[in-house]
Amino acid sequence: MPTSTLEKTKKANLLETEKAITFVKRIFSKKLESYLNLTRVSSPLYTAADSGVQDNLNGTENAVSFKIKNNGSVNYEIVHSLAKWKRSALERFNAEPGQGIVTDMKALRPDEPDLTSSIHSVYVDQWDWEKVIDPADRNLDFLKANVRKIYQSLKGTEERVTEEFGIEGILPDEISFVHTEELVEKWPDKTPREREDLITRANGAVFIIGIGGVLPDGSIHDGRAPDYDDWTSETSEGRRGLNGDIMVWNSVLGRAFELSSMGIRVDRETMLKQLEIRDEMGRCELDWHKKLINGELPQTIGGGIGQSRLVMFILQKHHIGEVQVSEWPDNVLEACKEKDIELL
Repeated sequence: MPTSTLEKTKKANLLETEKAITFVKRIFSKKLESYLNLTRVSSPLYTAADSGVQDNLNGTENAVSFKIKNNGSVNYEIVHSLAKWKRSALERFNAEPGQGIVTDMKALRPDEPDLTSSIHSVYVDQWDWEKVIDPADRNLDFLKANVRKIYQSLKGTEERVTEEFGIEGILPDEISFVHTEELVEKWPDKTPREREDLITRANGAVFIIGIGGVLPDGSIHDGRAPDYDDWTSETSEGRRGLNGDIMVWNSVLGRAFELSSMGIRVDRETMLKQLEIRDEMGRCELDWHKKLINGELPQTIGGGIGQSRLVMFILQKHHIGEVQVSEWPDNVLEACKEKDIELL
């Protein structure tokens, strides 16, 4: 095995890290495009606030907003993600079932509540992907098949990094699947975060199904917007949800580590149902939602894969600031300095 080029002098290490970041992103994106049949496309940094395209996340986060000179009173927002924009793009591209797109999404989430955490940042970068599906593919087996393809891309990238930089891979050969209801049944007295740690530590890599849906005790595992992922449809296993999160065990940080959220997207019926559950029926008056209700948008599967998160995991870094440039509170900078963690 070659000696890791990232184990050079501290002064040289930053440049070597930048080379490794570029390498990981290039290898993974090529594998993802190949496995999922995706075409790379351009995408917006901001959208009109009243278009309905903005990803509302949990419904409480504020977007960075601004107006453009000489463009009337239109208010624009920096995207949170491109979850809904991609579906409109596929309609414009006249994409057929099996065809998809991927783009480098760059977003700002200024309401990020935990910047003291080593894995969060105001700046968010993702591979945002979306693929047209046949209505008959709205099932759990199809979702799992696509999860496995993404995992193949991840596993293959890790292997290439081992060859190139000598960083020993830690991912298991296969990804496991578990439903949020199973986690509650197994560990009823634990929090969602604790359940994630326990199941991911045991399996190495796991896809947690049913994010956003109501659990038997009336809680939810984690929030998910009501108008992109389907978290209410019944599955063949007698549970609900055609979405989930890809989690891996991060041995450097000693915790579960989310790399991607994804899912089969809502159709007309599930969107209306989920909007009603979340008391958000007013969104039906937005342009994007009207198009879906009127059957003008294709059925799709899609998701976001964190670029900095994935690079941080594969290069086995301690802080996300080691693989992306952002701003951090003074106490975070001091803590990193004390631990000899050099941020970009």
